[in-house]
Amino acid sequence: MNPALRDLVCGMPKAELHIHIEGSLEPELIFALAQRNGVALDYPDVESLRRAYAFTDLQSFLDIYYAGASVLLQRQDFYDMTWAYLERAHADRVRHVEMFFDPQTHTARGVPFAEVITGIKQALADAADRWGISGGLIMCFLRHLSEEDAMATLEQALPHRDSILGVGLDSSERGHPPEKFARVFTRCRELGLRLVAHAGEEGPPAYIESALDVLHVERIDHGVRCLEDAALVRRLAQSRIALTVCPLSNVKLRVFDKVGDHNLRQLLETGIVATVNSDDPAYFGGYINANFLAVFEVLGLGREHAHTLARNSFEAAFLPEPRKQQLLAEVDAWFA
Repeated sequence: MNPALRDLVCGMPKAELHIHIEGSLEPELIFALAQRNGVALDYPDVESLRRAYAFTDLQSFLDIYYAGASVLLQRQDFYDMTWAYLERAHADRVRHVEMFFDPQTHTARGVPFAEVITGIKQALADAADRWGISGGLIMCFLRHLSEEDAMATLEQALPHRDSILGVGLDSSERGHPPEKFARVFTRCRELGLRLVAHAGEEGPPAYIESALDVLHVERIDHGVRCLEDAALVRRLAQSRIALTVCPLSNVKLRVFDKVGDHNLRQLLETGIVATVNSDDPAYFGGYINANFLAVFEVLGLGREHAHTLARNSFEAAFLPEPRKQQLLAEVDAWFA
């Protein structure tokens, strides 16, 4: 890869809109937290855990993802996990982050909701003070659980409403269509929360349509299978519904066999507001700049694509207009 292009991409201001904070837990931190909290792991050491990161599909990843999350028990654990991610994000020139968190993964283990959100929120506040990174929290509902469980989680979240930017939908996509969560998303919309959902990763294009039409989401997480439906592509492009694309995740989970097969370039060429993100970087082989470099290396992307992707990330963000314009100006200045 051209060194000048590499420096341009790595150094450009960017937003990350698809990062599961629990998916940033590196094996070293998992072991450190396990020791601190007296949690027994099924792996004797860091390397044996890292070797287990050989996934065949989304479910095989989720199994180890939930096992890793078992070490998160106290507010300080959530702070330490979030801060470790934010240090990497700052190094990758992330200027704004909209961070997913999965409260059901923790409350099901008896961890109070307040412990989860307070630790994460404090790390975001400290990153804002130290580096000027803006951020927001998107609370995800686990789609393999019931809508009743999601509604109960929403009730637990209400005392912390001011700390939550929006809600999303994640976990196993197959067999769990978006419409399963129609009522809880209606309630979230009434509360003024921003709405997103994972759709069109393993699930079909129809899941993207129902996320838009039934859940009324404003952004689609993944969405790469939209290209199978020409009418849907036109709709996404015309309505400027952004996709939060995660290339290394897509390869790791066999949505594409290799990075060279990824459809990011085609998505951009259709006029869709595609963005690049890291998803679960500890598990999928790289943080946001690693994802950028992987696709720029093999998809024939250049300076204009970089400029578009950087602008898209801020255009798609749920930001107050003055902050959005400030960050877009930073991007344009970088490419001037």
